Amino acid sequence: MNVLKFGGTSVGTVESLKNVKSIVEALPTDTVVVVSALGGLTDKLIATARMAAEGGDWKSEADAIADRHYNIINELVREERRNDVSSIVSSLIDELRRTYEGISLIGHLPEKTLNVIVSLGERMSAPIVAGIIHNGHLHNSLDFIKTEKWFDKNIADAVLTRDLIIKEFSNIEKGPHITGGFISQDRDSGEITNLGRGGSDYTAALIAAALDADMLDIWTDVDGFMTADPRIIKDARVLPTMSFIESMELCTFGAKVIYPPTIYPVFHKNIPIRILNTFNPTAPGTLISDSSDSKEFPVKGVTAVKNTCLVKMRGNLTENVAQINTRAYNALARNGVSVFLLAQPNENHEFSFAISSIDRQNASRILNEEFAPELIDGALDAITFEENLSTIAVVGEGLKYLKGLNGRLLNTLLRCGIKTLACSEGNSDTTASFVVEEKDTVEAIKAIHGLFF
Repeated sequence: MNVLKFGGTSVGTVESLKNVKSIVEALPTDTVVVVSALGGLTDKLIATARMAAEGGDWKSEADAIADRHYNIINELVREERRNDVSSIVSSLIDELRRTYEGISLIGHLPEKTLNVIVSLGERMSAPIVAGIIHNGHLHNSLDFIKTEKWFDKNIADAVLTRDLIIKEFSNIEKGPHITGGFISQDRDSGEITNLGRGGSDYTAALIAAALDADMLDIWTDVDGFMTADPRIIKDARVLPTMSFIESMELCTFGAKVIYPPTIYPVFHKNIPIRILNTFNPTAPGTLISDSSDSKEFPVKGVTAVKNTCLVKMRGNLTENVAQINTRAYNALARNGVSVFLLAQPNENHEFSFAISSIDRQNASRILNEEFAPELIDGALDAITFEENLSTIAVVGEGLKYLKGLNGRLLNTLLRCGIKTLACSEGNSDTTASFVVEEKDTVEAIKAIHGLFF
């Protein structure tokens, strides 16, 4: 069995949906197809909801959303299924209009209501794709993708979801099976939730892992993973192969090819992932597996995370690296804040690490509470935060074979007049990372990419 996921650009137009139809119908019938909402629709649904809350003309936007779906149905859905698909979509459009009307009346957009609104994108696209593909069977992902609350976030209940997926797709008829990605349901309350942006990838991975699929194919609008963002590096190359670890690191540090959590479920089952281009289906793409050609190609890519905040902790306590590292990391992790770079203390007794700027205020509260005794008795002088930064990452399982790597990286940046504010100190065999001012991001990527490629 193969599991295929098609993103929004792949299901965004009549022409792209024709490509989806050809791709799926050319495969053996034992497939599960996960689809996103029509390209750009999730943003449109959210923008229109906010417009309704602010008293704007949401009705014309709702009309445009409806027309877009009906036009695709009339153009592509097979005649014998057109009425059934139209009925499903029409009912969902009515629900959308009623919800917008309610928002406009109260002048407020509750989060629970927004979750229902954004779910309608996949709830409309899935029946359309099922109606386009020959012998396509529709499944409602709300029935088997279940979430639980974790630090006010909705995360998949992995065990329950696995069991429900197996139940949903056991003893089923032959033919492609289509379901919507991204959307989910709270296991306790039954409320509609979602897995966050990129959640369709994650849905596909959960299904692939539960069903012990042979392959997970992520169909998107690029030919595969590249050595850098092609908008920055014009001669960036497509990577034919990479390891699970390398792909996870690249995604964590800003590569937007797939959603980072996607890799974990299939990694543990050793199910390969292929990144393929819906608009160039004959391209070989990138194969992600448990093997890596790390000696021949030690570096796989250079990427960046903007909106980085550098946390600096200064004082004598920083001499005890193990203690300050463990306490800071654990305190942040317990509260859902991720650390993506750790730098060793310098000669000024300064210990620093990088987080997302989004987490800056939360991190300040957490760290000041955790280290309150040390701040009072002077073991820590201060905890400060520096923003408007980027974290640049060089990724490859072969980095361990490159001696003096950090020195080469820092010297390359220095020659370009780029100041390095912090760098990782051997924390990973797979990733070398460093922090620069955000204004230097592009030049830093170009310089580092040129060093290796």
